Amino acid sequence: MTLGPASSVDEIVTFLRTLRNDENIAGMGRFGIATDNALGISNPVMQKIARQVKKNPARALELWETGIREARMLALYTLDPKTLEAATARRLAGDFVSWEIVDAAADLFVTARLEDLIPEFAADAREFVRRTAFSMIASAAVHLKREPDGLILGYLALVEAHATDERNFVRKAVNWALRNIGKRNRACHGPALALAEKLAASEDRTARWIGKDAVRELTSEKVLERLKD
Repeated sequence: MTLGPASSVDEIVTFLRTLRNDENIAGMGRFGIATDNALGISNPVMQKIARQVKKNPARALELWETGIREARMLALYTLDPKTLEAATARRLAGDFVSWEIVDAAADLFVTARLEDLIPEFAADAREFVRRTAFSMIASAAVHLKREPDGLILGYLALVEAHATDERNFVRKAVNWALRNIGKRNRACHGPALALAEKLAASEDRTARWIGKDAVRELTSEKVLERLKD
């Protein structure tokens, strides 16, 4: 079967099922990826399929509703960031159950300039919704190069506020956000490092881990050398 822009949801899902790889599913599980509805198709293959079927927001949302991990990843690849609305992003976030889906969605949401959702998602108690906020911050620090540094530095308050969330997929994203802010440029490095050092001295175990890990990277020779340039 050859897929193209006119391919239906049923045709796409049928094709995806032919690519099922049980060995890959087991490997995904070892990396903490939710595999209950996975087919074990790698993301590079999914990206190739996305290029074949092209963007189609309506079809993408139908793919999402199948609940299949690969169909949902394809949905994220074929939604159009130019037309993606906050209400749709909220709808998707409510279904998040795996960190890799979250991180792919976070890039999409930042490209769609939905960063106003970051404080809302950070305040949400659900683990993967909160992770979305910090994955978006990590993405914004890298990709929103033309935005003023003040926008990115403003997220440090959220990092500090949620640095005691001990849930694995949240704390790792908070740490990631802090490190990416610090690596953005020299102007962001100092404030991010200062917060990292503050957290590293915290009595809270999670905040201390986040801070120490961030300090380690932000003071590394590799990062400092890159920031000189």
